[in-house]
Amino acid sequence: MNQKKFLVFGAHPDDCDLLFGGTAVKLARAGHLVKFVSACNGDCGHQSMDRKALAERRYAETQASAKIAGLAEYQVLNHHDCEIENTLAAREEVIRIIRKFQPDVVLSHRNCDYHADHRAIAQLVMDAAYLVKVPLYCADTPIPAKNPVFAYLYDRFRNPRPIRANAAVEIDSVLEPKLRMMDCHASQFYEWLPWDKGFRDFDASGMSWEQKKAWLYEKWACRFEAAADLARHTLCEIYGDAGKTVKCAEIFEFSEYGEPVSEEEFRNLFLC
Repeated sequence: MNQKKFLVFGAHPDDCDLLFGGTAVKLARAGHLVKFVSACNGDCGHQSMDRKALAERRYAETQASAKIAGLAEYQVLNHHDCEIENTLAAREEVIRIIRKFQPDVVLSHRNCDYHADHRAIAQLVMDAAYLVKVPLYCADTPIPAKNPVFAYLYDRFRNPRPIRANAAVEIDSVLEPKLRMMDCHASQFYEWLPWDKGFRDFDASGMSWEQKKAWLYEKWACRFEAAADLARHTLCEIYGDAGKTVKCAEIFEFSEYGEPVSEEEFRNLFLC
């Protein structure tokens, strides 16, 4: 087997799980290496917790999720929520992470996202796509033998344009472990996000796993039904007639900033 390496940058400690969790499970099960990086430490994602305690809790949540997915690593950087910026120091940090892991594929948010932290890491990763192969920049960390392919994670924003489904992975077969990964991030999916969305009396403490699964799917994971619909043509090209019945998918857009590959080569990177 030709082992592949995937490096996924999210802004916060649950972003990679939500946007790449199913694909990560499938790739890891097939023997490939997947690393998640959270650019921020998550210390603002709660309505009542102390920031230091919250950051520690959210780090523990990432490590629990990493075990379920079989990740090579889940790294959390020491940037405060709502404060990460596109600085030279942050750019160098991202470049060194890419060079040390030497991935085949690097993924992150698009920079048309609603959240300032998402836009910041999106721009940092985008800027790294060329600079990662410049030997005299961050010269203390050798450049990789080959430039990675760069790609964007799914979002639902339509301005300036919707994301393109250049590649798609069915996740119906791994929905359970993906939801288990989300369940690890209890501070978010059962506390902060419900509170933020107006469910301020929500209490998950007495819920069974089946009830939690239904909640996680209805409120957050069901967006990947829309992703599958957006990618229906792509799914049918990849999976044949089975693509017509895929309910949920994670989709990815190719970035021209990294290693140039054909559409077929790009799609094949995500297949196990």
